[in-house]
Amino acid sequence: MNLLNPNRPTTGRAWPTKRASSHRSPILLFCLLFFSFFFVFSFYSLSPKSLLSSKTLTPSLSPQCAPAHGGEKFLWYAPHSGFSNQLSEFKNALLMAAILNRTLVVPPILDHHAVALGSCPKFRVLGPSEIRISVWDHVVELIRSGRYVSMADIIDISSLVSSSLVRAVDFRVFASLWCNLNIDSTCVDELDPRSSSLDSLKQCGSFLSGLDGSVSKCLYAVNEDCRTTVWTYQNGSEDGALDSFQPDEQLKRKKQISYVRRRQDVYKHLGPGSEADLATVLAFGSLFSGPYKGSESYIDIHESPRDQRIQNLIEKIEFLPFAPEIISAGKRYAHDTIQAPFLCAQLRLLDGQFKNHWKTTFLGLQQRIESLGQSPHPIHIFVMTDLPEANWTGSYLGNLAADSLRFKLFFLEESDQLVVQTAKRLVDANHGMRFRFHPKIRDGDSQVTKLCHPSRLPDVLLYVEETVCSCASLGFVGTTGSTIAESIELMRKFEIC
Repeated sequence: MNLLNPNRPTTGRAWPTKRASSHRSPILLFCLLFFSFFFVFSFYSLSPKSLLSSKTLTPSLSPQCAPAHGGEKFLWYAPHSGFSNQLSEFKNALLMAAILNRTLVVPPILDHHAVALGSCPKFRVLGPSEIRISVWDHVVELIRSGRYVSMADIIDISSLVSSSLVRAVDFRVFASLWCNLNIDSTCVDELDPRSSSLDSLKQCGSFLSGLDGSVSKCLYAVNEDCRTTVWTYQNGSEDGALDSFQPDEQLKRKKQISYVRRRQDVYKHLGPGSEADLATVLAFGSLFSGPYKGSESYIDIHESPRDQRIQNLIEKIEFLPFAPEIISAGKRYAHDTIQAPFLCAQLRLLDGQFKNHWKTTFLGLQQRIESLGQSPHPIHIFVMTDLPEANWTGSYLGNLAADSLRFKLFFLEESDQLVVQTAKRLVDANHGMRFRFHPKIRDGDSQVTKLCHPSRLPDVLLYVEETVCSCASLGFVGTTGSTIAESIELMRKFEIC
């Protein structure tokens, strides 16, 4: 074996045979060993700390592991999939943070499907630590490439924070505190691929993702996921009971799994008196949940009659509006550009399962248009679709566009001035950095130094389109099964326009 490089292949030649006698002096050997030790000791004593900073962060090297900032405790989690799923997880994260009295680490908006969970009903998902590190690495890439946009830049949670229902901190601020980085160093100009800051962020992510498990009084990595747990709150004797949805025997045999799903009270298991409550950081994996076969896939907390504070929060997070800049842009387009009552058609045609259901999707739109009856004036229709205009020819959408006497179609593109200006206003507003827990960059009572602006404008087209659709007075036609359609229906229910 090559002791210096165990991966180096050995040759057929044997090592040289040691001679029977040696003329080397023991004193000489001792002197060599002494000077070698002295050289190594001097190097580590005199070398700058930056040369030694590539080691993985551990509790002994991270003073942040001790309770700091007035005993502040944090909750971070791993969002994934498309924007609508990420928003659903964000609502659950706000709820969990409030129940456990922790400050929520607000994540950025991830690229569409950059991280995928898998399937809870099929018991085939990424484990919590795996999805945490995947999300962390993607977030670092968003920062490095100048595409970081906070969820709080797009979704308005100012009323929740100002009313003290929740406490929040931007991910960049949290990472700068926990990873021993100056917040300025998280800006894109500082994070080139060779940057020591980038390397430190990745190492810190490995630690905070719980790849090596939990660390007493510092990090508690939640390993329960939708395969084993349904989180509840104040459901009494139900705590620890079997959930109604379990893997069937055929799935157990086919996949060789032995999961048992139990309903667990999140406050009892992760709140005061628990091991988790002693940790400064509580790290969840995915917080996505959805109804399935009479139960919920992961979080079943829809009311809290015995805790009025949490009940108020549940009611408020049912609908979280877009930032004022987005709402204003959507309303302005409806009023100034369309200038008439209109119908909105949300047609998802290219992604996933939807690309095989064009006929059904177009049929729903056709029936709605026919129900409007004849009109002496063209029917105004705002079209929200992932199908490029150049590919409309030959489809029902192309037929509508060609019949200009009966229909007048409107649609937005990312390059449109309204969309570009909205993106610029969001960057200037910098909503994500306006939380109270911001120890370094507040200047006065209301002024916030605008650090770490993205080098690219955020993509806000989807959010403006959804707002326009919420203003459609002639009705809305959405794609069946699309979470975007569900979001628009919710906006219409709360009468954003």
